[in-house]
This record gives sequence, C-alpha cells and structure tokens, in this order.
Amino acid sequence: FNGHQYSRTQPLRFYTRKDNILIMIRLYNVLTRKKQILSPIRKDWVGLYTCGPTIYNFAHIGNLRTYIFEDILRRTLESEGLKVRHIMNITDVDDKIIRNAAQAKRTITDFVKPYESACYDDLAALRIKKAWKYPNATGHIKEMIRLVGMLLKKGIAYRMDGSVYFSIAKCTTYGALSRVPSRELKAGVRLDADEYTKESVQDFVLWKGKKEAQEPSWPSPFGEGRPGWHLECSAMSMKYLGETFDIHAGGVDLIFPHHENEIAQSEAATGKAFAHFFVEGEHLMVDGEKMSKSLGNVYTLRDIEAKKIDPLAFRYLILTAHYRAKLNFTWGSLTAAAHSLERLREFGRALAGTPRAQRRAALLSLISFEKRFDAALAHDLETPAALAVVWDLVNRYRKNPEKFDSKKTAKVLARFDTVL
Repeated sequence: FNGHQYSRTQPLRFYTRKDNILIMIRLYNVLTRKKQILSPIRKDWVGLYTCGPTIYNFAHIGNLRTYIFEDILRRTLESEGLKVRHIMNITDVDDKIIRNAAQAKRTITDFVKPYESACYDDLAALRIKKAWKYPNATGHIKEMIRLVGMLLKKGIAYRMDGSVYFSIAKCTTYGALSRVPSRELKAGVRLDADEYTKESVQDFVLWKGKKEAQEPSWPSPFGEGRPGWHLECSAMSMKYLGETFDIHAGGVDLIFPHHENEIAQSEAATGKAFAHFFVEGEHLMVDGEKMSKSLGNVYTLRDIEAKKIDPLAFRYLILTAHYRAKLNFTWGSLTAAAHSLERLREFGRALAGTPRAQRRAALLSLISFEKRFDAALAHDLETPAALAVVWDLVNRYRKNPEKFDSKKTAKVLARFDTVL
C-alpha cells in the first residue's frame, strides 16, 4: 500500500493520511488467544465475513451489539486506507424458520420476508454500513451441495438414514477454536439439530434428508433434503472471499458449535486455513441477566424506538464498552447514553456557527488527538478510549476556545465520527 513493497511474511504496514505515522492494527484472535497484527492476505482488499441474522424473528439488541462492533471493525480498517470486502450472510432456512413458518401456515419464503426487511431497516437506523454482499442460504444450495460432495469424496463425511454427517473423529484439529477437550468428543454419535450446546460434541449434519412431505427441500446427489446450518457460511464465504480469507467475526455464542464446525468442514474440504482471524464479541446482558423469553427481557430496536429514544443512543452505549467485555443494558444507561449523544450534537452545532480563529502560534495542534484516537482503535478496537479522546477534545475546547481553530476542530471531529 502507498508504494510500499507487500510481503506475505512480514506484517503489512500502512500510514495515516495526514502525518505518515506508522499504524499497525492489532486484533485479539480467538484462534491463538492473543492479540496479533493484522497482515492482509491480498494487497488490494481485506476479506471480512460476519455471521448475519437467522430471520425467524426481529433481531434483538444482543444481535445488534455484535453488528455494531463488526461495523466499527470495518470502519477502523477503512479509516486507515484499507479496502474491505464485507460479506454478511442471511440464514433463511433452518429448524426455527421451518417450525415457525409451519405454525403460521406460510411458506418459508413468505415467512422470512418481513424479518429480512426489518433487519436491513435496523442496520440503517444504527448507521451500520452496507455489506458488499448479503448472500441468502437458499440462493447458494448448489455451492453447499458441492462442498458436501468434496467431503464425501475425501471420506470425511458419511451417509446415514438419508442424511450426510461430518465425522469429527477424522478431523484431528477439531476443537482448535473452542478448546473442546478431546475426551468430550463423541465420535460416531450424530446430531441433526442446527443448534446445540457445548455438551453435545458429536458428528454434525451437513445435509438433512427430507422426512416430512411439507418440509422444504432440494434435490441433491445424496437425496432430497436441505443443508445443515453450519454449511452455508463455509460455502458462501469461500465463494466470495476465497478458500482462505482474513477475518471471520461474530458473537462468542457462535464459537461453538457454529464457527468450530465451519473451520472443520472448510479446512477438511480444501486442505487450507479457513480464516486467519476469528474476532468474537461478548454478550450483552439486560439488567444483569442473560436475555431470555422467560424473563421478558428480550428487546429489539422497536422497543427502543417505542420509548422515543434515538437508535443511535444505543450505538453510543455499545461504544462505551470494549467489544470483548460484557455490557449490561438498562433503560437508565440507555437514557444516559442519549444525553451524552445530544451533548455532542449540541457541541457540533455550536462549533459550526463559530467564526474561524485567527492563525497564530497560540493555536493548539490537533495531531495529538488524532494520534491517540487512531492508536486506541488500532489496539483491538478500544472504543471506550476512542470516545475518551473525543470528550477530551470537546472539554478542552470549551475551556479554552481561543486556543483552537474551530474549522480544523470540526474537521477532526467529523473524521472521528466516520469511524464511531
């Protein structure tokens, strides 16, 4: 980048636009359990795959926290001059969708449409940048069938009762991401469910044979059926980003089984590393508890808007905690975030109406603020530290406005805002 020799063996170094300060982005890689310097595979773009929604209902605020952290990751990369190819999948067929569609007496296509539309509305309301592509699972059945065929041909998958399963006994690296102990692996014991707990470390289904007449299904060389949940992400990420790509992101609840199974089936099929980085965001708690229907604390963006609170106040609240730390959501904390956001907006409006200060030696340089802001985000997306830089600049300007150039201050804050 910027005329520098690209080396596959050395960390890729790149410079901020203004003052040529060396910046290297470090991210916590769940694969290695340590922070590592991002060294993109390709010279012209970074491949980012993020696990999107299963559209059987509205996305809840825990899902939205994950999407916001992934957006900050993408914006941080782009702010340093990197081009990002971002893929976010849409799961439009799985156990929950089939069950709920049947209860509503609708086809799965008709059932998921309003929830998919609502998801895009939520992303827009939270200023989450549009992904390069939003591939749907049902639109990539051919790619998934091909992947199952590769695994069968290699003897890593096997047929049983009309379905196809992945043999974890034949995957010597299984558990590398989730650190599942080998003693917990139950080779030869099969699971048909799309989602299950860490206590169920068993052969997982790649292709589910059709069992009921009304069940959605597709023809395949291994019989009429449909793909298992884990298969779609492997097939779609490899189609759009290549067999090996830079960053796979999602929530910690997906580390096992979803991301673990993605790695297993992808690397078994290609013989290559699947993704270099797995970046996972922590849970969002509600009033100190995990979200659950039984507690009645599963909220969506519609619940926030019903209280006449700006959705961007929720985004601000998310940025006050590091993405790898649990964050406790309360209506009080959201109200406080809304007040902080409004204070920043008021400052921005006042700044826009301030005459430009005269150039003189007494004016403070803003470079130190930019350095601190960039360094905070380059160090594993430290958004609380980045927000602290914003408020430091705002407060120091308020105390001594005569020492600042108002136009330059507004420009710097606008750059910060493109990331936050």
